[in-house]
Amino acid sequence: MATEEPAFTVAFHEGEFEVRDYPALVVAEVRVSGRRDEASNAGFRLLAGYIFGGNTRRQSIAMTAPVAQERASGEPISMTAPVTQSGEDGAWIVRFTMPSAYTLETLPTPNDARVRLVAMPPSRYAVVRFSGLSRSAEVERRTEALRTLMARQHLRAAGPASLARYNPPWTLWFMRRNEVWIPIERTR
Repeated sequence: MATEEPAFTVAFHEGEFEVRDYPALVVAEVRVSGRRDEASNAGFRLLAGYIFGGNTRRQSIAMTAPVAQERASGEPISMTAPVTQSGEDGAWIVRFTMPSAYTLETLPTPNDARVRLVAMPPSRYAVVRFSGLSRSAEVERRTEALRTLMARQHLRAAGPASLARYNPPWTLWFMRRNEVWIPIERTR
């Protein structure tokens, strides 16, 4: 059975680099603290609890991909389902995109108050895809490469970089799909 991923259109493509347009999405998100991987695991567990029946209807909700994590900031930034990651301690937002069949009105209320349901507006992202492990040094290298490609294309960031991971943890390291996403300003 295939895992649902958010629909998008590709506005520009060059090698591993893409500019993607995502429609409005609904996400479940949590804010967690700690080192990147610890926060990712803690956030994943809280969100998995919600979709596996930890809600007012005790209803299971299908898992989607990617699982997104981004560095939390004091000011919210509109994003679809990305992930910012570095090796530092801090606060992180971990997100699951809800299946496209759901709206904010049709999703059950989470039992855990830390899980928030959020409507995300349509967004445009610069994206670079890579396989393997998503270690901090690799994520930083890919993020810098993405920023270089964005500068060459005269694209301006509209928020922080994110890391999107698509595979379950038991996937062999060389088969894992990861992406760094940076929200960008729309020029049209």
